Amino acid sequence: MTETPENWLDEKRVRLAQTALAPEAEPVGWVARVADGIAQVTGLPDVALGALLRFENGGYAFAHSLDRDEIAAVLLDDTASVAVGERVSDTGDVLRVPVGEALLGRVIDPLGRPMDGRPAPQTTETLPVERPAPEIIERDLVSEPLETGVLVVDSLFALGRGQRELIVGDHATGKTALAVDAIVNQKNTDVICIYVAVGQRATAVERVVSAVREHGAPERCIFMVGTSSAPAGLQWMAPFAGMTMAEYFRDKGEDVLIVIDDLTLHAATHRELALLTREPPGREAYPGDIFYLHARLLERAAKLSPELGGGSITALPIAQTDAGNLSAYIPTNLISITDGQIVLNTHLFSANQRPAVDVGLSVSRVGGKAQKPALRAVSGRVRLDYAQFLELEMFTRFGGISNARVKAQIARGESIRGLLTQPRYSGLRLVDQVALLAALADGALDEIAPEAIPVLKSQLPGWLDRTAPEQVTAVMQSGKLDEEVRGPLVAAVKALVQTLEVPS
Repeated sequence: MTETPENWLDEKRVRLAQTALAPEAEPVGWVARVADGIAQVTGLPDVALGALLRFENGGYAFAHSLDRDEIAAVLLDDTASVAVGERVSDTGDVLRVPVGEALLGRVIDPLGRPMDGRPAPQTTETLPVERPAPEIIERDLVSEPLETGVLVVDSLFALGRGQRELIVGDHATGKTALAVDAIVNQKNTDVICIYVAVGQRATAVERVVSAVREHGAPERCIFMVGTSSAPAGLQWMAPFAGMTMAEYFRDKGEDVLIVIDDLTLHAATHRELALLTREPPGREAYPGDIFYLHARLLERAAKLSPELGGGSITALPIAQTDAGNLSAYIPTNLISITDGQIVLNTHLFSANQRPAVDVGLSVSRVGGKAQKPALRAVSGRVRLDYAQFLELEMFTRFGGISNARVKAQIARGESIRGLLTQPRYSGLRLVDQVALLAALADGALDEIAPEAIPVLKSQLPGWLDRTAPEQVTAVMQSGKLDEEVRGPLVAAVKALVQTLEVPS
């Protein structure tokens, strides 16, 4: 039976009569001004700080500061996409980012959008970029090491899972290289790595991604990119978004290493946004909340208690100094927030000592508490001996050396310098580090020429596997160094020294 127009109209009238009609009020704002990545929005009197706003054209921003009559919203897209008079609505939510396993192995922007030419990651969960740090009662002691494979770090400034260690130094002193070496060394561990680029050049980020893909395990890494050409809003939220993604894995009981490169540029971006939104500047034109900004970010890195799964986030923030000035505003802020700092020295870098770690200014406030017992047993005097060598070297530049004891100290110091010098992407295993430092303590390297030490370190892993396999297994499995294990390891190093082709 064909439905007549009258029947159709009657049906519509019935359905309309059954529809509950009531007035609905939706708060609507308007763009009053827009420039330099900031949109001044009028209306929306009930918007919360940090709320996510949506523009009529589909773009997004977040509320950065709230005035009496206007909202300063930081754009997450180009300024050209927003026009004056455009309608703005409150989404009722805060800024969120996608999280999940699908992000592993991907290069993304802070909003989770792909930047590697592949389809968008298929994630099903989102989390706010601003989340509270774990409370003290929810944390556990930092006692498990995060091995970087870099001898100077693992032996003198050991890192623990859940620690925050600042990498600081002048421009082009190898800060990023040291952090990337730590990421590459996790290829044989269960640690998930997140690299966050803030204000970096695209070419520099490409080099990092290529290095991890070539030498590390990129399938367990996330590369979040907020380059210098990205909107200031994306650069500002990048470290917080990276920390949120790290917390997803931490809450599942996994260990995460996050590198933030770098917080000096992030602070400059925050200063730019603050001045554009007319916040009062303080020291060096930074707003007064810059300390709280980085504190609430880095406090989220922690080791959780076993009751919460025992996951951890280890943070390696990077900061840049000018002419080695560690007392500048941002470096001092970050030093007071973190659990230690690795200071890179321009003069050491120029002298071709890589990594150019200043052992006098660097410190780890966790240190030996997170170090494997085997490494702690053989690294106790290395820092003191090296510091004494540096002092003696400075004084002996002005004259000859006649004292035999001083000559021996100089020779020992040169051996330590050779051991601490390490090429990129050549991480050492725990047993290799233990064997080298044990041989150093027993005097096995005192007579070897400094130019022979790189050859020794490159041949040592394979040599130990062939000549002392039981001792290698014992150290790698237990992390301890007994006398019956130490002796064969030192003997193996001495035997290798005798076979080196480089003249001693």
